[in-house]
Order: sequence, then structure tokens, then C-alpha cells
Amino acid sequence: MALIARPKSVRHEPVPLNPERADKVLGVLSLVLLAFVLAALGRGFGHWAQLPWTLWLHLATMTLTLVLTPAILWQRRGTRRHRQLGYIWVSALAITALVSFTLRFTTPGHFSPIHALSVLVLVMLPLLVLSARQHNHDRHRRIVRGLVIGALLTAGFFTFPFHRLLGGWLFG
Repeated sequence: MALIARPKSVRHEPVPLNPERADKVLGVLSLVLLAFVLAALGRGFGHWAQLPWTLWLHLATMTLTLVLTPAILWQRRGTRRHRQLGYIWVSALAITALVSFTLRFTTPGHFSPIHALSVLVLVMLPLLVLSARQHNHDRHRRIVRGLVIGALLTAGFFTFPFHRLLGGWLFG
């Protein structure tokens, strides 16, 4: 008599549809960074005319991602609104990363280390969308959190040293 081996049953943990603590914290940090950006822009009002349109596009799309981050992270997941805002967020972040390659203020013709982050963002965004479409919730959540921490918060923090535009406006 032959025994037939049964595959072990795979237990899937329920996917939390409501925001988790980490999502709430990342949303708050995004709003704090947004407040710093808006304050810097307000203080730099007199210099706005000197900025190239590509920098304005970069600032606008980055600001949009900061506004959308808590709106997406703090709402129930899997809804039509969550997906729509997610696609807008991905598009804005992609434009932000692409436009960053036109912004080379330090040494003309050379890229700074921050441009490596732009490359990483452009690689991760399709993976983010793919993981969502495949309902790979854990991977999707990790990529989102990584992009928020790396591409928004960390990169945003490094726009505020005194020798950078927003830092000079805010603290100068």
C-alpha cells in the first residue's frame, strides 16, 4: 500500500486592510518634511524667478508625493481610491526621479550620489506596481515603506543642508 504525501497546508496571514503603526509614523514624517519644504519655498519667494522650470517640476512632483503619502498610507487598502492615488503617487515619484537627472548644480555634467537614489527609485517603482497587481502584499508594503523612507524622507532630509537650495532658503 503506497502512501500519498499531502502537501503541508500553507497558512496565509490575514492582510491588514487598515493602516499599521509604521504607516501612521511614515505619514506624519512625510507631513513634517512637507511643512519644511513649504516653509523653505515661502522664505525663498524672492528667488523663484531664477529657478529653471525643471526644478519647479521636480519640486511640484516631490511635493505631490509628500501630500499623497499620508493620504494613501492612512486609508483602507485595496480600495479603488487607494489604487488610483497609488498610481498618481508612482507617476509623480517617477517624474521626480527622471527630472533629477537634469538637475546638476554642483559640477556641470556630473551626477551627485543622490542620482544613484533616482536610479534605484526607477527600478523599484515597476516592482512596486507589479507586486500590487500580483497581490503580493508583503513585498508591496516593504517596497512602499522603503521608497518613503529612502526616496522621500532621507533624500528630503539631505535637501536641507545650508549649501543646498531649500536649506539656504529655510535657514539662510
